[in-house]
Amino acid sequence: MSIEVLPDAEALALRAADVFALAARAAAAARGRFAAALSGGDTPRALYRLLARQQFAQKIPWRRVLLYWGDERCVPPDDPASNYGAAYDAFIRHVPIAPENVHRMEGERDPEAAALAYEETLRALAKLERPASPVPVFDLVLLGLGRDGHTASLFPHSPALDEEDRFCVATVAPDGAARLTLTVPVINAARRVVFLVSGAEKAGIVAEVLEGLRAPDAVPAQAVAPAKGQMLWLLDTAAAAELSPALRG
Repeated sequence: MSIEVLPDAEALALRAADVFALAARAAAAARGRFAAALSGGDTPRALYRLLARQQFAQKIPWRRVLLYWGDERCVPPDDPASNYGAAYDAFIRHVPIAPENVHRMEGERDPEAAALAYEETLRALAKLERPASPVPVFDLVLLGLGRDGHTASLFPHSPALDEEDRFCVATVAPDGAARLTLTVPVINAARRVVFLVSGAEKAGIVAEVLEGLRAPDAVPAQAVAPAKGQMLWLLDTAAAAELSPALRG
């Protein structure tokens, strides 16, 4: 695991865009494709806007990019709360990616039916590995962190945290809203997982995830531990404020 502390949210987004572009080029060169699972929330939006800018867009082999989502709210794609909709408006509509390479979760469907449909999409990704993999293998999974320690839509004490066989499940947020989420085994099969966290309001939970007592049922982000891949935490100074000097350094 690596931790990088950036001066502010803008610097964090710039570093994340660099990581995305470098990972895309490396994966496309090695395997002919770059499969990325995107995150929702506010912090990644600055990254997504950067991906549409020429300085980054021209560095990314868009025709070899496959986009997926780590989670989704159960709303139509044009709803302001849609994770897909946010990414589409910020960068997807501005770059030369093939529509068939954009694999959104269908939040407007019945949640269980949508989860099963996405399961099939993920099985197709698993078959692209040589040899075929029992689980889908993402080149990059982007994750955020909630104040309660959730990541993707894996919430504290949710049954979804214990799922070992499914790749995508329907779940419920603390406010009662239906969600779709990748499961822990899928996230942990990725070649690289990157957490993006900014803001002073996240400092306490960042410290709890990284230095607190291990309790992934209560702090779901602690369940993220790639089996063979790399994990990188990108934090701004405010979000890293409560980490020990050793980790901040």
